[in-house]
Amino acid sequence: MSGALLIRTEGLRKTYGPTVALDDVGLRVEAGSVYGLVGPNGAGKSTLLGILGGLRRPTAGSVTVDAPRERVAVMPDTPRFEPWLTAREIVDLARELVAPTLPPSRADDALAEAGLADVAGRRVGGFSRGMLQRLGIAAMIVGEPDLLMLDEPSAALDPIGRHEVLELVSRLGRHRTVLFSSHILADVQRVCDMVGVLREGRLLYQGALDELLTGRVAPAYLVRVREPVGPVLAALRAETWVKGVEDEGHGELRISVTSVGDAESLLVGVLARTGARVVSLEPAAADLESVFLELTA
Repeated sequence: MSGALLIRTEGLRKTYGPTVALDDVGLRVEAGSVYGLVGPNGAGKSTLLGILGGLRRPTAGSVTVDAPRERVAVMPDTPRFEPWLTAREIVDLARELVAPTLPPSRADDALAEAGLADVAGRRVGGFSRGMLQRLGIAAMIVGEPDLLMLDEPSAALDPIGRHEVLELVSRLGRHRTVLFSSHILADVQRVCDMVGVLREGRLLYQGALDELLTGRVAPAYLVRVREPVGPVLAALRAETWVKGVEDEGHGELRISVTSVGDAESLLVGVLARTGARVVSLEPAAADLESVFLELTA
């Protein structure tokens, strides 16, 4: 990490009786980054966000958030609102609470930024889960905060709702620092530039997403061949430099190898000897799910 830090924790620990929720967490979040805190349910993500937002007290350790309290906004995983209020009334109430010097028109600006301008006058009792998530984000940003912290913003949403919320998070990250937690690895990979991997209260990794995905998982190649696939599978599995071959169907093979050098010098020769009709051959990009499984194994 090379940028100015907006969030820093040292030796952060949180216990509930004999249960350790966070254990010696040293979080580093750079200003201007979109930081994804990823981990399974029960890893300590919500606890950590609660401490950073001032909603919970740590058992030990220190927390530094280099932003005024009124410039920090936190959204829980399931924001709830009085159903008889309109979207505009809810967001304007948030404005009154956190930034009363801003004009009332700021509520409409925040709703527009969240994609809710056309339903600003509707009562929220009939809003979908995705609309409620976006409404929560509008209430967060109405006070023009420097730091946004969101707990599982895309959880339990249908594919359309997830897409809308993630697109919104991505847009917000262009002008603000965003820290959000998720157990959906694809969501983190889609919108984040920094990532922290949390398991059983311990931070296993944090840093640039690109660095995490590079060199962590055994190199692999995707090869698509015409039928028959059997002879190709048998030949590849007989090679000592091949760690494994997965038949993905429709002639696509995922070949895990011990080294890139061996694959580059030997793979084409093996395919040629089998008489395989090769449609395509390319390196397989590492994905966050593969890396997460390797880190937490």
